Amino acid sequence: MTDPSSRGILDGYRVIDCSIAMAGPFAAQRLGDLGADVIKVEPTAGEWQRFAAAGGAKGNEINVSFLSLNRNKRSLAVDLKTDGGREVVRELIVGADVFLQNYRPGVAARLGLDYETLSAINPSLVYVSMSGYGEDGPYRDRPGQDLLLQAMSGAMLSAGREGEPPTPAGQYLADAVTASTAFEGVLAALLHRERTGEGQLVTVNMLDALTTLQMQELSVYTVGGVQQQRGKEPNAHVYIRAPYGIFATADGYLALGFADLEKLGEVLDEPSFAGMDPEVHGWTHRDELYATVGRHLREKSTQHWLDTLLPAGMWVGPVYGYADLVNDPQIIHNGTFVEYDHPTEGRIKTPGFPYKFAKTPARIDRGAPTVGEHTSEILAELGVEAERVRALLDAGVIVQGGAPVTA
Repeated sequence: MTDPSSRGILDGYRVIDCSIAMAGPFAAQRLGDLGADVIKVEPTAGEWQRFAAAGGAKGNEINVSFLSLNRNKRSLAVDLKTDGGREVVRELIVGADVFLQNYRPGVAARLGLDYETLSAINPSLVYVSMSGYGEDGPYRDRPGQDLLLQAMSGAMLSAGREGEPPTPAGQYLADAVTASTAFEGVLAALLHRERTGEGQLVTVNMLDALTTLQMQELSVYTVGGVQQQRGKEPNAHVYIRAPYGIFATADGYLALGFADLEKLGEVLDEPSFAGMDPEVHGWTHRDELYATVGRHLREKSTQHWLDTLLPAGMWVGPVYGYADLVNDPQIIHNGTFVEYDHPTEGRIKTPGFPYKFAKTPARIDRGAPTVGEHTSEILAELGVEAERVRALLDAGVIVQGGAPVTA
């Protein structure tokens, strides 16, 4: 962990995280990594993600899904279906800087936690509302699930073979991109507030996040008029000339892109590439080029081709699994993964931070909390008297003390 005397760049900001699943919690975690005090408001039985073990990785008391998305947060376990629970959250809003939620459409208003209500309490509040398809419109009530959004984004039909089912991304792409988009939105809105003193509503939806991510690709279609057409060979992208993709070698796979056809032909001893212009034949002979390169690369090992093609100026690289990635020397050099001790899960090794600040580094102050681990601490900061805390506990409105919840 980082030197405790250092301060994160968002130190002094308070974020109320009322989100679930991946996109919202991931965005809030990024804010916590930069020093914000992130209070995770979750049901008294624990947030849904505590019980949904991605990959079957359940952990000891906190499953890995929740653990990975909720570090640097404090847990306030409160029943928002009760008047007392909603009142506690509204009291938190008075001193908050950011409120983040990804409720289904209409839920925030029913709970009295919509932008209009909370901004009346705190006009300087940055309120972030996340959704699958938008705050309104014909798809307003559709489930905003990662795979469904990937499919709708159009991106799946930019790779693979014509006539074969498209392949989704190997990560939860829609959730991750939406989380980063919300994170950017929070920072921009906070900068606006620093300049003007006013808060505002920030809306982010998964469909727009994935669509705008394809700025270049979609402009090729909308501005350039080039159709999205897959070929007979699995070129890695329909808008990039061949050879471009993942090729089998004698013992694994190799990524190859943007090769100069003359030079590649010399290395592969392929005379048919002589005189070819990459910007012409790379399009007109896309399937043929892919198949020919693939035939050559299957003859020798991945390491052979790396040792041969890299010195020749080719853009090539290995195809990693997670075991390869974690142990890669550049990853180790960069300090991409961080390790810390968690009170219930033991020694944790997990991806760290995608940014570095020379004076205000991101850091891990605490791992993912148990349910209600910080309820009493947070209520004490609000000045809630012990008698009221006891009444809330007796009524089941709150949970405190970090009672473990097993997946």
